[in-house]
Amino acid sequence: MHVVLAGGGTAGHIEPALALADALRRQDPSVGVTALGTERGLETRLVPERGYELALIPAVPLPRKPTPELITVPGRLRGTVKAAEDVLERTKADCVIGFGGYVALPAYLAAKRRGVPIVVHEANARPGLANKIGARYTKFVAVSTPDSKLRHARYVGIPLRRSIATLDRAAVRPEARAAFGLDAVPPTLLVSGGSQGARRLNEVIEAVAPVLQRSGVQVLHAVGPKNDLPTPDNMPGMPPYVPVPYVDRMDLAYAAADMMLCRAGAMTVAELSAVGLPAAYVPLPIGNGEQRLNAQPLVKAGGGVIVDDADLTPEWVRDNVLPVLTDPARLLAMSRAATEFGRPDADELLVGMVHEAVAARQS
Repeated sequence: MHVVLAGGGTAGHIEPALALADALRRQDPSVGVTALGTERGLETRLVPERGYELALIPAVPLPRKPTPELITVPGRLRGTVKAAEDVLERTKADCVIGFGGYVALPAYLAAKRRGVPIVVHEANARPGLANKIGARYTKFVAVSTPDSKLRHARYVGIPLRRSIATLDRAAVRPEARAAFGLDAVPPTLLVSGGSQGARRLNEVIEAVAPVLQRSGVQVLHAVGPKNDLPTPDNMPGMPPYVPVPYVDRMDLAYAAADMMLCRAGAMTVAELSAVGLPAAYVPLPIGNGEQRLNAQPLVKAGGGVIVDDADLTPEWVRDNVLPVLTDPARLLAMSRAATEFGRPDADELLVGMVHEAVAARQS
């Protein structure tokens, strides 16, 4: 079997695609995998690093909503769809799995023309235009939230890296805390605004860190590689505040933590629920509101709390996060709720859907 993955542009599209590729290869090392991408996407680095073939096609940005610009899309897509068709023909593709992004729509159109089975995976609660169209061409549609409105939606979750999906936080905690220079015992808050950091989260946590420390809580803070690193005032006898530019081992960061303060990207919500880590979610205040929608089902299940960016203050953290961190019973209840909501086997469920789609074509 040979599959073509279409999920370029951002890590939120690429990482689930690569997690699926890994799961397919674990089940059958002979499966061929080709990832579609563009010259401008992160896939130019991430896909080769994971050992998979990357086929580049021209980028055609799509509006997220119907706009007058949408009228020009078919003309601009022609060359890109032809390039995607050439890849399907060359690889003798048995299935196209799309994850959204610039390359997904041309891949869906090329697959439809050539009669290649399509599987759609939508990571966000609010789907983009490409996946809305792709869902019209197949009944194999995987989604990350149980209340998705996509046609033929099947609640699968988001395929995750195995280091996350199989993480035993309790077993790895001593190693993880030692790796970051944290104390072994105190409750620990992990703070991150994503790979580039978030100014709002950085400013608030830097201001409230002394309050947390005096209350017996230590802080691991990923500030973002381009942001100034705070100078902590770690007094003797107090739990430490440890700011770092970037964390490249999120599995260790999750294992070290008892709770997280973070944005609510789809991958973040999926990873935290899979590992059972409670969180205070601060949805990005720009865009189409999808981050709030990503976090709401998990918060409703009891695995976290949510606060608007404008309402995030040092006082809010003191009054809403600190009481959770200093209440072991509440932390345990929230962790269990997050775990019950999580889908650490999403990669294997999506592999099953791929095989269903291929079998349906052959029958």
